[in-house]
Amino acid sequence: MTSRERLQTSLAHRQPDAVPVDFGGTPCSGMHVTCVAALREYYGLEKRPVKMHEPFQMLGLIEEDLIRAMGVDVIGVTGPRTLFGTLNDNWKPWRTPDGLEVLVGGDFNTTVDAEGNTYIHPQGDTSVPPSGRLPKGGFYFDAIVRQEPIDEDRLDPADNCEEFQPLGPDVLEHFRRETARAAATGLGVAATFGGTAFGDIALVPAPFLKHPRGIRDIAEWYMSTVSRRDYVHHVFQRQCEIGLANLEAIHRAVGDNVDAVFVCGTDFGTQTSSFCSTDAFRELYMPYYRRINGWIHAHTRWKSMKHSCGAVEKFIPLFIESGFDVLNPVQCSAAGMDPVLLKKRYGERIVFWGGGVDTQKTLPFGTPEEVREQVLRRCEVFAPGGGFVFNAIHNVQARTPLANIVAMIDAVREFNGTR
Repeated sequence: MTSRERLQTSLAHRQPDAVPVDFGGTPCSGMHVTCVAALREYYGLEKRPVKMHEPFQMLGLIEEDLIRAMGVDVIGVTGPRTLFGTLNDNWKPWRTPDGLEVLVGGDFNTTVDAEGNTYIHPQGDTSVPPSGRLPKGGFYFDAIVRQEPIDEDRLDPADNCEEFQPLGPDVLEHFRRETARAAATGLGVAATFGGTAFGDIALVPAPFLKHPRGIRDIAEWYMSTVSRRDYVHHVFQRQCEIGLANLEAIHRAVGDNVDAVFVCGTDFGTQTSSFCSTDAFRELYMPYYRRINGWIHAHTRWKSMKHSCGAVEKFIPLFIESGFDVLNPVQCSAAGMDPVLLKKRYGERIVFWGGGVDTQKTLPFGTPEEVREQVLRRCEVFAPGGGFVFNAIHNVQARTPLANIVAMIDAVREFNGTR
């Protein structure tokens, strides 16, 4: 099988010739830029700085030469802008606080304060307040809340809809060109088009806007899903209308060059519990998920992906009812997320994209042999009958030992009989 055939077979819940592998296909299945740089050196690839294509999570672009070296089956397609609104073009050097030279987009601009904290500015405009902060000695940018005081009498849902706009011809051309390029590799294609997140907490502060309006404080937003539910419905309704129109335009541009689409990254689980009840999910979120997924299934061959960290076992039947085909990252360490249970209850109805190794404990702090053992166990559980795409549980984090990353990759090859 080609990589794309392997991915498509597993997405269809049929047994492929090997477990398909993803690293870098989605915003939640990549690697910290330092890990990508270390892997490039390990595999003896051309020496050049890694492109930090998503500064919010400090993700390094996994280019095709590294994809081939690692045995990855999926390549990702994203929009032209980062989460801070900067364009990924006209690449220029930038040095991370720990000294690694990387490449960033030409309008990526930062400032540093007297204490050594680094600030990034929306759309690269240093004349406006920063929207992200990288603490001295840290590894990631944190969003800065820039919400104005709330006046209940003037609170307008339209203020939280500023970012939901019809896509222009330049963005559509970007998606057409990039999906065609990705499909030509023979790899499976995972696309993140954006615009259909519905409450993704990473997007609520709008780090890509210079002067965000509306409810932009994370705590205030969570409270609003209970106390201002009509307001949130108005926001989601507008987002859904624009999202559907954009999906139609995107599909005309990219056709069937996409295998899986990352629809939504809204988290519903914590380590031990959840952010809302299943009743609240059904009333507030499900109507919009069903409209988006219904359109995708009626008009495309794409598979629809739902990302949610945490203890979400009780939500999985609702994800399925909402029309999602794929669940990521499958946080097996969270309460109720035992892999054997998940595969037995839901393995024929939803694809598990992730769950391959724990990125909180085993991968960063275990031994290479412990990593190998966990990877092999997870593959033994999730692989039978298809419906599984191997990935770590969320992105591989900074300072993960190279030996452990290699042990993970080699263990999948061992399971697949390709080592």
